[in-house]
Amino acid sequence: MSRPVALVTGAARGIGRAIALALAEGGYDIAVADRAEADPTATLDAIEAVGARGYFAGFDLADLSAHEAALAAIRDALGPVDLLVNNAGMGAVVRGDLLDLEPANFDRIMDVNLRGTLFLTQRVVASMLAAPAAHRRAVVTVTSISASHASPERTDYCISKAALSMFVQNLALRLAPTGIGVYEIRPGIIRSDMTAAVAEKYDRRIADGLVPAGRWGEGSDVAGAVVALASGAFAFSTGAVIGVDGGLGLARL
Repeated sequence: MSRPVALVTGAARGIGRAIALALAEGGYDIAVADRAEADPTATLDAIEAVGARGYFAGFDLADLSAHEAALAAIRDALGPVDLLVNNAGMGAVVRGDLLDLEPANFDRIMDVNLRGTLFLTQRVVASMLAAPAAHRRAVVTVTSISASHASPERTDYCISKAALSMFVQNLALRLAPTGIGVYEIRPGIIRSDMTAAVAEKYDRRIADGLVPAGRWGEGSDVAGAVVALASGAFAFSTGAVIGVDGGLGLARL
């Protein structure tokens, strides 16, 4: 068990799978965390194909009572977590007028995107601090350009990501003296299951110049940023916010 261990949430598919595979190729063993009903086969097969060990932890991120058992199972299977990648998240339950936002839908997205992520991170970091470090340790959280750019038709999603961003800043300050790096990645328009339903709309808007780079982002773009931050090359940049958006977040005239 000489390889470092990365826990990637939402890793059964999409961006999470791309992150998990890139980290496996970079020397990590991978704990693939996702909902219990998710199918992790493709992710685990890809991880093992590059010579890394993979383990599936199936649990509901919103269920705080499930966190302890899941993390214990990961430790037993792979060893202590050196890198936490908070990637799991959900989009707005219903897109529409913010004046019609339902409390239950608001609560659901907060439970996953903010509350579940915050308290899972709390447990993982506590475990990191409780034992000497054998490898470089870091927490990388994937938020969204929606942390800073408003979309009134999905206000609940934007709020969840803005709040998560503030959590990352506070965590970075708390952990700076410990040497545990804390980073935020803000993707822009990334091709994924979450954006599939609005792909035609964004195809048009990208063609019209919405994204300066002129293309969709891919899961590999986010994965490359995660690998770079986890490497230790940005150790003195703890708290940094990295835009992976093709220039979408830049102010323009």
